[in-house]
Amino acid sequence: MNTNFSIESLGEDALLLRLGNDLDDATNARVHRLAADLNARRPPWLLDIIPAYATLALCIDIAALESGDDPLKQARTWIAAQNLESDDRCPSAVNGRSHVIKVTYGGTDGPDLDAVATHAGLRIADVIAHHCAVEYRVAMLGFLPGFPYLMGLDEALTTPRHATPRLHVAAGSVGIAGAQTGIYPRSGPGGWQIIGRTDAVLFDSARDPPALLAPGDRVRFVAVDQPRGATA
Repeated sequence: MNTNFSIESLGEDALLLRLGNDLDDATNARVHRLAADLNARRPPWLLDIIPAYATLALCIDIAALESGDDPLKQARTWIAAQNLESDDRCPSAVNGRSHVIKVTYGGTDGPDLDAVATHAGLRIADVIAHHCAVEYRVAMLGFLPGFPYLMGLDEALTTPRHATPRLHVAAGSVGIAGAQTGIYPRSGPGGWQIIGRTDAVLFDSARDPPALLAPGDRVRFVAVDQPRGATA
């Protein structure tokens, strides 16, 4: 099989295409290009295409494939025949939708902003400026429905997770974990460093699609001037 990725079985009705093991921008960009290419050629038995940092899960309707042969083997054979990533039809770049997310930084909405600034050796205003200066790409959704893992965080803001997660993080909280930033779509436990909060609704089951952001989308943060809970 002449491919630039490995193919692994993922249970009885899914395959995992592994493009690498590193959480880097180039590998993730390949994941999104491959997802777009597969979607353009999508056969009836391919139910869903789920990108992650360095892998792509393919959910398969095994009943839609020919009987009498291993359905996952049939899917593997089809993938090999597509000559993916070496075909002129493979997109050179994937640019999803562009989003602007308004964030209230600090105060009760960003209880860890001071700690992130101290860790980075920066003023609070500089942390906010750095966080808003970058256009991020949604690498994947996970953890919670609609939770975006965003790539592109300024290295100066890299901050480890809390050693002990909080039992409650408010919906809309914007956080940092290592070299990632993300947004909590609903309240719940979490260990990310919370630097702000947005009123944007990240996930609504009554909306089509329910998730505001999708893998491959681009995101910019804009600071709202006055933090909630801050004194004048």
